[in-house]
Amino acid sequence: MIILSVDYGDARTGLAVCDKNEILASPLEVIAESYQPKLAKLIAEKAAENKAELIVIGLPRNMDGSYGYRCDECRALGAVIGELCDIPVDYQDERLTTVIAHGYLSDNNVKGKKRKANVDAVSASVILQSYIDKRKNNAD
Repeated sequence: MIILSVDYGDARTGLAVCDKNEILASPLEVIAESYQPKLAKLIAEKAAENKAELIVIGLPRNMDGSYGYRCDECRALGAVIGELCDIPVDYQDERLTTVIAHGYLSDNNVKGKKRKANVDAVSASVILQSYIDKRKNNAD
């Protein structure tokens, strides 16, 4: 199944998508939009363009596993997206994904403006890959 993942941010939101066989998550793009209704519409459009069958939104849980106010914002975004399209929405713990994404970009010598422009999409791919891996482990 093709899955679109979302790393929701105040100024930039990263998107990633996986192949139909759910083997590899790849960064798709970064959307620079802070107004949630417009952002939700853009995400729904990208999901349709990529023929996504599921949308996964990263939940920025606290390090102790508890849910903070930002999780409420992510769930609200998911609700709006769900109203705009007939694609189910799920959530994935995104603790430390930005740190991991910065590590990947450092390993590939991506710096400065290029890093800032790509880190959110790479974070979305980290979220999606962990979601795919979790699905596979639960299927075994």
